[in-house]
Amino acid sequence: MSLDKKSKIYVAGHKGLVGSAIWKNLHERGYTNLVGRTHSELDLLDGAAVKRFFDDEQPDAVILAAAFVGGIMANLQYRADFIYNNLQIQQNVIGESFRHGVKKLLFLGSTCIYPREAPQPMTEDSLLTSPLEYTNEPYAIAKIAGLKMCESFNLQYGTNYIAVMPTNLYGPNDNFHLENSHVLPAMIRKIHLAKSLNEGNMAAVRSDLMARPVEGVGADASDEQILATLAKYGITAQAVTLWGTGAPMREFLWSEDMADASVHILLNVDFKDTYAYGSSRVRNCHINIGTGKEISIKECAEMIISEVGFKGELRWDISKPDGTMRKLTDVGKLHSLGWHHKVEIDEGIHRLYEWYLKNQF
Repeated sequence: MSLDKKSKIYVAGHKGLVGSAIWKNLHERGYTNLVGRTHSELDLLDGAAVKRFFDDEQPDAVILAAAFVGGIMANLQYRADFIYNNLQIQQNVIGESFRHGVKKLLFLGSTCIYPREAPQPMTEDSLLTSPLEYTNEPYAIAKIAGLKMCESFNLQYGTNYIAVMPTNLYGPNDNFHLENSHVLPAMIRKIHLAKSLNEGNMAAVRSDLMARPVEGVGADASDEQILATLAKYGITAQAVTLWGTGAPMREFLWSEDMADASVHILLNVDFKDTYAYGSSRVRNCHINIGTGKEISIKECAEMIISEVGFKGELRWDISKPDGTMRKLTDVGKLHSLGWHHKVEIDEGIHRLYEWYLKNQF
């Protein structure tokens, strides 16, 4: 099923890390009949509001990039929010897509759906083969439900909904808020702030806090308040302290690469292409999206230190959890469907730090 340049495409989460990159990618390809709503304009937790939106807009295709997300700390603290909010968003958007005859739907999940001890690299078929990582279990279960909902609607009703599972993402419009950001943007910000402190540049620290206050502490706080708050997050003039041992291996994918893969799949892949023809039991039709390459958190942190130019120490708080030790995706299915990544991690870190410095206000 093909979409033409006039097709109306609803991008849920179009202001987020992936959604904004998908919107830009579609525009660059000539798909300009795009619909987006901010959270204040449309609360995806509100089923009645979502129904009204679909009644009014009648989109031809939907990209569900909206989700309630965060790092290890947020996943541990807000377990109920992670499962409830994500299930509710998926129920409302996928349900109304079905009721309104949407031709094509792309659901974005995460590779945290795979078992903690999944064989590496993780193939799509390792789903539900053993227990999940405890720290993000509620979020993972919600995303598993979403991909199974897509799969089940396709099998029962002949819809064309495809689920993609991206690896760890980073890029323009990333979340740099220290309370709930993912590992790579958090490291970039922590190391940038530590560098500013190390150089005695409180003006740079205040500029940073003006854009993104930490625990309510902004640019107008006293030096003492600022230093005490940053120290809670392992940021001092002498050192940056990161969670865990630094040993876990992670795969990182540039968000604009993720967007390109998503649009490639939306335009060129149908449900029938996602499983072996003639299978007696059709399952695990989702598609991993990643690079198939990994780097340790420690190596990544050292790469960022080099890029930022921080002269202090790198320390590790081993009392804090590491999370899953390895999360490498098998991208064989993705490659067979005609897409490969372009941006390597060193280039991505350079681009993201440049973006961060230009978007302080």
